[in-house]
Amino acid sequence: MGKNRYDVKRGHFENIEGDKLSELMEDKFGKVKKEDDKLIVEDEGAIASLEVWTEGRTGLWVNIKMNQDVDSETASETISKWNDFLEEATGFTAKARKKRAKKKAKEKG
Repeated sequence: MGKNRYDVKRGHFENIEGDKLSELMEDKFGKVKKEDDKLIVEDEGAIASLEVWTEGRTGLWVNIKMNQDVDSETASETISKWNDFLEEATGFTAKARKKRAKKKAKEKG
């Protein structure tokens, strides 16, 4: 999936500032380690590695690498956790994130 930036809903950043983002990640994915300003999860379900960091109060950066060698049940559970995490972290549903991404792509090109 690679490196992506997700908008954070206006007024929602307070839900992930300080240790709250780390706590959310730990709740969804398990053990989280911190390196520099990045929060990292490794070998969790279909996630080989996940790095998350914030950009100001409006952006959440994510660098994710998936493990393709998992069964379909594990993959499905991981995708569900991933979508739950992004919704709680950004304040936007999957549908809203997709709509915003399409709008940005249209504006760029």
